[in-house]
Amino acid sequence: MPQRTIVITGASDGIGAAAARNLAWAGERIVVVGRSPEKTAAVGAELGVDFFVCDFAELRQVRELAAALRERYPRIDVLVNNAGGIMRGHELTLDGHERTFQVNHLAPFLLTTELMDILTASHASIINTSSAANGFGRLDLTDLNSRRRYSTNRAYGTAKLANILFTAELQNRYGKDGIAAAAFHPGVVATNFAAESTSWFRHAYKTVLNRFLLSAEQGADTLVWLATSTPGRDWMPGAFYVKRALAKANKQAYDAELARKFWDRSLELVVADLAKP
Repeated sequence: MPQRTIVITGASDGIGAAAARNLAWAGERIVVVGRSPEKTAAVGAELGVDFFVCDFAELRQVRELAAALRERYPRIDVLVNNAGGIMRGHELTLDGHERTFQVNHLAPFLLTTELMDILTASHASIINTSSAANGFGRLDLTDLNSRRRYSTNRAYGTAKLANILFTAELQNRYGKDGIAAAAFHPGVVATNFAAESTSWFRHAYKTVLNRFLLSAEQGADTLVWLATSTPGRDWMPGAFYVKRALAKANKQAYDAELARKFWDRSLELVVADLAKP
C-alpha cells in the first residue's frame, strides 16, 4: 500500500502527538501542525517529519498554513482537525470572534475549505475531534460569539457540537466527490487540556483524579482507527464516534437544516474576514 499523507493539527502534544507517533511508526507520511513552536518542532524532529506552526486564534495564519500545505502536498489523504481547547473566559480574537468558537470550529472550517480541491481530488478522509461535551452545547446562529449568554463550559460544548454539525454537512456537500468525514470523542484524557481555563474540567487534570483518566495513546485510538480503516466499510461517514462505535450526540447535531445554515454562516464569517484591513 503506497504511503499516504496525513495532516494532523493540534499535534504538538496530547492525542494529536500520540496519533502522529502511532501513524508515523506505521509508515504513513505525517505532517505535524501545532501552536507552540518549541513543542511542534520537537515532535517533528522526533518523528523526522514535516511540521508547521499555526495559531488558530488568528485566521491569517490559518490561510497561510493552507497555502503552505497546498504548495508542499499535491495529495492529502487524511486531514485531522484536532486543534482546540477550553479558554479562560469570554475573549474575542483579533478577527473579532469568540476565541472558543474560532479555535475549535471556525479555524478548522477555514483550513478544510481552503484545501477542499486537494481533499476531494485525493478522496480524503476528514476527521474532526469533537467531545461528549457537545451534549451541553446549544448552537444559536444569531449569537455565535456568545455575547448574550456565556459560560466557559457551554462555549466549549457548543464548539464541540459545531464540530459534529460541520462533519455532517461536510459529508452532505462533498461525500459525492469522494470525501469521507467523521467526528469523534477521544475520552477524558490525561493531558494539559483545560489546565489554564476557568472550567471545572481543569480540576480533573490537576488533582488525584488525573490517575483515572485515559492516556494520550488511549485517547488517540479512535482517531487512528478512523484514519487507517475504510470509510463505508468500517465506519459510516458523516457520523459521530466514541470508542470506535457510533454514538449519540446532542439532538441539534441531527438537524440537517441547522447544519446547512451553520455552514453558510461559517463561510460568510471567513469570507468577511478577508475584507478586514
